[in-house]
Amino acid sequence: MANLRAIRTRIRSVENTRQITKSMKMVAAAKLRRTQTAYSSLKDFAAQAQSMLQKVAVGGTDLPLLQAHGQNEKVCYVLIVGNRGLCGTYNSALLRYLEELAAAETREKSLIVCGRWGKDMVPGAGIPIRASFELSDAPESSEAQVIADALRELYTSGEADEIVLVYQQFKSVLQQNPGSRSLLPLLLPEAEAETDARGMIFEPDRDSLLRTLVDLTLLNSVHAALLEARTGEHAARMTAMTAAADNTEELIGKLTLQLNHARQAAITTEISEIAGGAEALRQNSTDRS
Repeated sequence: MANLRAIRTRIRSVENTRQITKSMKMVAAAKLRRTQTAYSSLKDFAAQAQSMLQKVAVGGTDLPLLQAHGQNEKVCYVLIVGNRGLCGTYNSALLRYLEELAAAETREKSLIVCGRWGKDMVPGAGIPIRASFELSDAPESSEAQVIADALRELYTSGEADEIVLVYQQFKSVLQQNPGSRSLLPLLLPEAEAETDARGMIFEPDRDSLLRTLVDLTLLNSVHAALLEARTGEHAARMTAMTAAADNTEELIGKLTLQLNHARQAAITTEISEIAGGAEALRQNSTDRS
């Protein structure tokens, strides 16, 4: 009976775990839809803004964010990690990628961390941390603006010669790959002659428009990276919780089978004991007679 009680307790515990994992899966799915929609919309707008900047910048400009530093000796990584765990290898794979990236880098390195998970885990990477930012599960433009302003100041002051975004790049719900891309300086591809802005009339003037487009491109790039990283995090968590819920279903099935076997064994034992007792009574009655 003690064994039966232990199995029943274990089944109840696994059932509670199943309810938790299913709830977390539903929450992650809702957040995934929200961030994926926002990311898809922003990506199209960012592409159009960058295309316009590419055209207007033809002919040269002296804006600091478009100019590479003469001595490229210092690099700052902006690591965008998750807010919490329970998302498979999402965070740990990104941290390993950062360590490999930093190990191959010969320049002076520093780090900015975006996301609550990184506060405790990233210091083990051995890279000096300049600052850390907390992010919501669906980062707004205002959050991206704070980070973009900090990165602009870092680059224009000369404290970093290159700023690199490091985050999980969203491929699909089942696939997120650690990757990196240079954010500053803003290096734009050459515009085709027939699509550049030469011959256009600017109002109020070209320089003002350029400054606005540069700021917009920087903000969009940061915001898009934040949304893409969060989309991958929610997808990874939904996948992990789906697997966990499936595992609890399988475990409950095994425990139920084990319970049935134990119950059958207990009933068989009781029947054997009753039959043995009856046989003993019959034998005792026969001996007396």
